[in-house]
Amino acid sequence: MGADRPRAGGAPAAALREAWTALWTSRLLVWVAGVGAVWAWGLSARAPGFDPAGLTDGPLAAPAARWDAVWYLSIARDGYGDEASTAFFPLYPLLLRALGGSVLAGTLLSCACLLVALAALRQLTALELGEEAARWAVLMLAFSPMAFFLSAVYSESLFLALTVGAVLAARRDRWAWAGALGMLAAATRSTGVLVLVALVAIAFAGGRRPRARDLAWLALVPAGLAAFPAGLALAGMDWRAPFDAQGVWYREWAGPLGGVWDGAVAAWAGARQLVAGAGGRIYFPQAAGDPLAIARINVVLFLWLVPVAVALAGVLRRLPLAYGAYVAASLAVPLSYPAVPQPLMSLPRFVLVCFPLWMWLGWLLARHRRARAPALAASAILLAVSTAQFATWHFVA
Repeated sequence: MGADRPRAGGAPAAALREAWTALWTSRLLVWVAGVGAVWAWGLSARAPGFDPAGLTDGPLAAPAARWDAVWYLSIARDGYGDEASTAFFPLYPLLLRALGGSVLAGTLLSCACLLVALAALRQLTALELGEEAARWAVLMLAFSPMAFFLSAVYSESLFLALTVGAVLAARRDRWAWAGALGMLAAATRSTGVLVLVALVAIAFAGGRRPRARDLAWLALVPAGLAAFPAGLALAGMDWRAPFDAQGVWYREWAGPLGGVWDGAVAAWAGARQLVAGAGGRIYFPQAAGDPLAIARINVVLFLWLVPVAVALAGVLRRLPLAYGAYVAASLAVPLSYPAVPQPLMSLPRFVLVCFPLWMWLGWLLARHRRARAPALAASAILLAVSTAQFATWHFVA
């Protein structure tokens, strides 16, 4: 990323075609797995307690509307009613409300955003790593084990489209677009403000001296973060609520990357629990519920750190610094604010939207032809399994 203007990064029409193919094939798998799981095994007995208003009823809604989807649907319908709801930033529920606030509207919104995100990722990866890497980055993201979140009534696909779009705009020296998209990302999730790390690194890459007016556009990014608390204050609510809400969701500061140690402790306790069985001693009493289920989740979440660390090292080696810095900053936040009952809670979802990791994986598969089919097949199988768990109201991530 020197001072020269970047290459085009591939034709938009071709990127859109490949994104569409990845979208419909992966979503077909998600719906077959999700609806099939509900038909075969039914729902968890605890399901009514998670959605007492019945906002997610119906078998076709199963792969799209579970867990946090209830919060987004509720906010779209009734607004912010308590501190816990303010943990969900407003752009996605606002768009959902504008489209009618139904599960169908949310699913269509998420799928449309996913199409844009995949097309933008295709162009950005082609720009940095080549055409073959771009094709495989798109496929591996669309079929990744947690990719069902990208078509669910969740903000992941919107956030992904905005962050990839902001970085792609910066690489093309379109700083007004980069700032505007970064602002919208920060209004979608608080960690969206961290895209500023990548944008500033791109602006100064190769010893460039960016124009003051280009840098001025980047001031829009933190403005997107500030807009939500400002809006709450104008509505007579506590402007600090979105940040205080982290405590409601059991997240606490554990020091820089302290969640890694806490996750290791929870995983070790989980391994001991699995060996000991459900009877007798509980090795991780911080979490209530089935001790074996908790043990499995904590072990699996900790194991996620291994491929993530490998991929981050790959990003730092093969991509410009802006990408590795963005991933490191994005993961440092949840790893420094672990959830007490489940230290690495939602880590796979945070990894899902760290798009440089998928860019590197695309590059890796572009270089190793024999690994492509096995990698895609394994990922698709894990996607089907995790979708089935999600659809039947069993916690995944």
